[in-house]
Order: sequence, then C-alpha cells, then structure tokens
Amino acid sequence: MDSSRLLRTSGVVIATAALLISGCALEDPGPSASAAARPQAQGDGRAWGALPAAGAIGAGGSLAGPASTLAPLPRALPSALRPYYAQKLAWHACGAAGFECATLTAPLDYDRPRTGDDIKLAVSRKKATGPGEHLGSLMVNPGGPGGSAINYLQQYAGAGYPAAVRARYDLVGMDPRGVAASEPITCLSDAEMDAYTQVDQTPDDATEIAELVEAYQKFADGCASRSGRLLPHVSTVDAARDMDVLRAALGDEKLTYVGASYGTFLGATYAGLFPSRVGRVVLDGALDPSLDSERINRDQTAGFQTAFTAFAQDCLKRKDCPLTPAANAAAAGDRLAALFKQLDAHPVQAGKTRKLTESLATTGVISAMYDEAAWGLLRKALGAAEHGDGALLLRLSDAYYERDGKGSYTNLMFANAAVNCLDLPPAFHDPNEVREALPEFRKASPVFGASLAWSSLTCGYWSVPATGRPHRIPARGAAPILVVGTTRDPATPYPWARSLASQLSSGRLLTYDGDGHTAYTRGSKCIDSAINNYLLTNTPPPAAQKCS
Repeated sequence: MDSSRLLRTSGVVIATAALLISGCALEDPGPSASAAARPQAQGDGRAWGALPAAGAIGAGGSLAGPASTLAPLPRALPSALRPYYAQKLAWHACGAAGFECATLTAPLDYDRPRTGDDIKLAVSRKKATGPGEHLGSLMVNPGGPGGSAINYLQQYAGAGYPAAVRARYDLVGMDPRGVAASEPITCLSDAEMDAYTQVDQTPDDATEIAELVEAYQKFADGCASRSGRLLPHVSTVDAARDMDVLRAALGDEKLTYVGASYGTFLGATYAGLFPSRVGRVVLDGALDPSLDSERINRDQTAGFQTAFTAFAQDCLKRKDCPLTPAANAAAAGDRLAALFKQLDAHPVQAGKTRKLTESLATTGVISAMYDEAAWGLLRKALGAAEHGDGALLLRLSDAYYERDGKGSYTNLMFANAAVNCLDLPPAFHDPNEVREALPEFRKASPVFGASLAWSSLTCGYWSVPATGRPHRIPARGAAPILVVGTTRDPATPYPWARSLASQLSSGRLLTYDGDGHTAYTRGSKCIDSAINNYLLTNTPPPAAQKCS
C-alpha cells in the first residue's frame, strides 16, 4: 500500500513475540520490540518498484519495451563510481558482544555522483563462528520499507538464524538509505505522530474526510520540510545499488542474501539490475512488482481478510473467544466490525493517559495477523476492549508503529512512506477516487476494507513525483533464486510469490501451507531445511516443493 499504516517488515512478528515473552504486562512497552528485529516482514500492502518511466534511463536501470521490464545495468563500472566500489570499511565493536559496525559511503544521486554530495549508510556484521568452510557474507533485510536491518541482525538474526548458517557466513545488515541509522528521514514529532495514528480512517462525513486529508497533507509536508534533500533519492533502485557497493566493499564476488517481505522486492530489484552478481538469494514473503498501487492495496486487504478468517475459525473453537456467540467467521467479522464502530463513537481508556480509538484498534488487530502465535494475545485484547480496557490492543498497535513506552517512534513510518511514494504512483489522488473504489475494497474485506482503502490515499499528497512504475523483473542470467510464499500470508498474499517466481528467469518457488507472514525460521522444519540446504550447498529445493 502506498504508505498506508501497513508495513512490510518482520518487525511485527518479532514485536508480538516480545509481547508474549514479556507476559503482556500492560505497562507501556520499552523501545518497541518491533523496532528491534524482524525475521518476517511487517507487511503492509506497499507501493514498490522505483523505476524510471518506460524507455527512460534512471537511477536504477531502464524499462525497456511495452511490458515495462527492469533491464540490467551495464557490467562495466562507470569511472565516477569506482571510488565507492573501492572503499575499505573501518570496522569497530558495537552493540552486543560479537557485532561490528562500519559506515559505507554511497552517492546520493547515482545519475550524478559527485564528491561532497554523498550519503552515509550504517552497516553491521557478525562474523562467522565456524566450524566449516567460510562462505562469505550473507546480507539480510527484514522488509518495511523502513525496517532496520541492523536491529534485525543484532536482535534476531545474529542469534536466531540456524547455527549452521551462522557458522559459515558473516551475517551483514545495512540500514537502507533514509532508514534508522542511515541518515533517517523524519517527518513529524512524536506528539504529531500520536495524533496522526489516531485520525479516523473510516470517515463518515465531509468533515471527517477533510480531517483525514489534512493529516495526510501535514505528514507529506513534514517529510518535505525536514527531509527534502533525501526524498528524491530513497527508491528501491537506489537501495539495491547501495547493496552492490556494499557487496564490493565486503570483498564478495556475488551477493548472498535473505530478504523478507519488502526485502524480497529489494532483492529482486538487485537481481534485475545485477543478474551476473547474484549468488544464493532467498526472497521470503514475496512482493509482485508487476502490480500497480491500487491492486497491491486491494490484494493485501484480501490477505488480511484471509488471515482474520483463519483467526476467527480458530477463535470460535475456544472457550475464551470474545467473538462468540458468532456461528462462523463471517459473523465473527460482524462482531469485530461492531466493536470498531463502537470505538469510533466512544474510545475506551487504555492505561492512565491514552485512549483506544477505532483507528488504533484496527491497527492492533492487523498487527496480530502477522503471526498466529499472537492469536491468544489478540483474544485477550479484544475481550478486554469489549469491557472498556483498551490497553492490550493499544500495545499491539504501538508495536506495529514502533512506538516505545516513552512515546517515541522510530522513523519506520516516515521511511515507509518515502520509499513507497517514490516507488509507484499513488493508488488514489483524492477522496472521490477512494469512494469509487470502496465497494471493491469492502468486497475484499468486510472487516478491514474501508480503513485500508482510505489509508491508500497517503501518497496522493506526496511532494516528490514517483519515479517507479509497475514492471516485471526477469533477471535473465541470474543463478537460481529461491522465492518463498505462505498460503495464508496476510501481508504478502501467496499469489504474489507465484507471480514473482514466474517472472524471474531462474525463480524457484517454495510453498509453505500455513498462517502468518513469511516462513523462514518460523517453525517449519521443512522450510528451514530447504532454505538452509540452499544457502549451505547451493542446491535449491525441487521445483514447486510444498511444506507444512
């Protein structure tokens, strides 16, 4: 989705896990567990694919022909880029024991690289522990766009990836440009973000529509005024080119990579631009770059409905289900919609100083859709909200937005909007277009359709025109690329994985028949074994392998 309140990063799953581990104490959380790590992909719908207009040469390659296909960059390195590729990284200890950090320099504008107009990108690594042959670097990205790869590495992958993988690879994370430690984009103050997250996303009249439009305009204006230098240069193509500079600086001939959610689009874009430099690449929770923003948003809306149906069917079998006495998932959806409507009229108390609004409650429910392990937590949160206590549902919403217990936000949502609004033209340009699309969104999801349709309007007020367009990525000549799709993934619907695998000339689809967002390191021995074997022996799984 454009830059709707939905993300595509692994953070939501990790954040929810942290809530579960903490015992769900109702005090405000510490710096969001979601901000920390992300092995899945906090999935929002997202707009992607920063590319130049058809037939033009842009910061990341060319679109050739009527099919709008991403063409590779020339293999010969332009002289102006050679100093960047030749740089040596100065590593120093940082974070927890065993981690190192460094700074990578990249041109702000790849079309016009010039000294003094560079961008500094934060990198971290954890060196291979052994035993076994050292296989080089394994770059990771948790998604978003806007998720911190460094936080993901240091708080999850560095200890949570399979021991055999950590033994053979240096694990590396780089915060993409505009994200976290890499010259972060900023847009609003924390107080302004609190107000922004509470704006009614299901407006009932002209006044509420005007308030929503004003919020989107203020968000866009804040980004332009505080981060105007960066906004034209944070496309996915730019980030993919940064990855190639990092690959060279690490001394790797080819890129080995695991990307989740939006990270799959980043990895696929890299493969499209640099097919000859593709090594072992895993794209987990895949995005489909051939779709436009409206279709992406609508598909993801249907994905969240699929996830909610699975949750409701499970909930109705349990004694503590707050959606009873609903007879089926559709009726359970009606119960949830009634709760949202009630909160729209009368927000409930959520702790000493905050209240749970309809908008925040919707985000909290969506947050729990990323991981079926959170379903029990969601049952408790919904039951409490029905009895006037919104604290637990608000915590789920805070985890999604990466808001900590002191009221501070990471820059996740700012970077999310900046990348999405540059990667694709807006889904909608004004409220009239949203109104026309509402029936299709409600058809996709009676529960979430209206909210997600209105949230898709965000990029309609962006100050920088999109440089990308929908496109296919064949990456002809690339080594086998493993595309992983989960059948009931709420944020990156399974058909997207099938589509991306079919676009990539060397794509190999691996299917997980299950719930939640992404599949690797989330409990399926079949999935983990297939991916680990590919990373360690360069042997992709059999074509169309399915796991459960």
